[in-house]
Amino acid sequence: MDEENVQKPKIVIVEDNFALADIYKTRLDIIGYNCMVAHDGMAALELIEREKPDLVLLDLMVPRIAGDEILRRMRASDWGKDIRVFIISNLNEKDAPEGLRELGIEGYAVKVGLTDDDIDRLVDNILKPTDQEEDVSLEG
Repeated sequence: MDEENVQKPKIVIVEDNFALADIYKTRLDIIGYNCMVAHDGMAALELIEREKPDLVLLDLMVPRIAGDEILRRMRASDWGKDIRVFIISNLNEKDAPEGLRELGIEGYAVKVGLTDDDIDRLVDNILKPTDQEEDVSLEG
């Protein structure tokens, strides 16, 4: 009963691929997170501002407002300047818009190189208590 009263960490998944977003959400919900999905940049900004999640999993190539612009707008606002963001994109980081790391991200991963278990692990590594932190880099 006490477990039900514990607030689950909130995650906003910004992903325009409906099937992929559903996989992320389902898996992360199962392991104890409260996930919400936005399929375009406009919806993402509204959802992030309203929910103030613990983490945003951000795709860069989404319709209406691109992921890098979502991040810039978050960082320019009072409500979004401290929200943790992890970028998951089909773009290699060297091909991504410049300055993402300077805007403060937890990390960057290319979707094609990620397994579902990798997603679970990287979220756990970011959101678990600080005394249990591990390296969230997925590059070997």
